[in-house]
Amino acid sequence: MATQMRIKQFPVEALIPYAKNARTHSPAQVNQIAASIEEFGFTNPVLVDGGAEIIAGHGRVLAALQLGLDKVPCIVLDHLSDAQKRAYVLADNRLALNAGWDVNLLGAELIDLGSLDFGLDVIGFTDSQLEKLGVGGGESTGANVVEIGGARNLLLIECEDEDSLAALFDEMSGRGVQCKILD
Repeated sequence: MATQMRIKQFPVEALIPYAKNARTHSPAQVNQIAASIEEFGFTNPVLVDGGAEIIAGHGRVLAALQLGLDKVPCIVLDHLSDAQKRAYVLADNRLALNAGWDVNLLGAELIDLGSLDFGLDVIGFTDSQLEKLGVGGGESTGANVVEIGGARNLLLIECEDEDSLAALFDEMSGRGVQCKILD
């Protein structure tokens, strides 16, 4: 379905958060988004419906408020049905989580950026994650590669707290998956 999209500037205070947004944004993540906006500009417009209700971009709006921005770029998606809007709120976040990393290319790109004296603190990786990728003065610890069905696979899981990490580690170990906690 081809629709014509236009980017319009909306006053931040006119944007209405979706009350049933299941995605959360910690203060640390909002700080990361704000740092990204300061470094690169507001490069990813907020998606809103015809009534200025946010479909995607809640974190960006929180960062804009934190930065004191008056207006932000938005794309109005007024062609979506109510069900489509609700589904897209979830799909926009979930589909991004389904992506992976080529850790060799990622590490090489981060090392190259570091050699250009670019501040890696604005791209969202923690110091610990950078060190594991061989960036930031530490040696790469290597990755836990699990062999499944003859193929080698890497699974990186980041948990918000140690209890969640321990529960997940126990569950995966109980299923016979060789796991390492690298952090």
